[in-house]
Amino acid sequence: MNHITKFVEAMEFAAEKHKFQRRKGYLKIPYVNHPVKVCKILVDCGESEINLLLAAILHDTIEDTDTTKEELIDRFGTEVTNLILEVSDDMDLDESTRKRLQVINASKLSPYASLIRIADKIANVNDIQKYPLNWAKSRKLKYVDWATNVYNNCKGKNAQLDKTFEEICNEARKAIGRQED
Repeated sequence: MNHITKFVEAMEFAAEKHKFQRRKGYLKIPYVNHPVKVCKILVDCGESEINLLLAAILHDTIEDTDTTKEELIDRFGTEVTNLILEVSDDMDLDESTRKRLQVINASKLSPYASLIRIADKIANVNDIQKYPLNWAKSRKLKYVDWATNVYNNCKGKNAQLDKTFEEICNEARKAIGRQED
């Protein structure tokens, strides 16, 4: 199977798995837009390795849907599945523990998993500043600070991605600072 066919299959799989999910915020944007943005960020930063891009499109399927590890291995292979597992939180843990573990474990991620993690944070920080959320300024800024802590433990694999992360966080801090609480 060629790369384009495999990529389209992953897009279709992600769209089907996330079809009833919506992003947080007033606009309730379809959730599948998020993994597409994560993948696009990687492509915009010069990444083209097919397994990395497949894992980016599928990165939230284990964490946020009924997708199983075995299902991913059967459809997309062990390498893609292992990348997805590296960036998947254990949803049996409470949110504060998951966030703490993301910071701690970021330094242990493989290079490709680090790229996905950073692109994911870029997409989330960008969404926080551009889409209306009923979060207080302090919560938004706390998220940006947390994302920066994760980033600081896994940066250095792609200079353009690092630059993009830093620019998005600086923009977000300025934009959030101007918002009324």
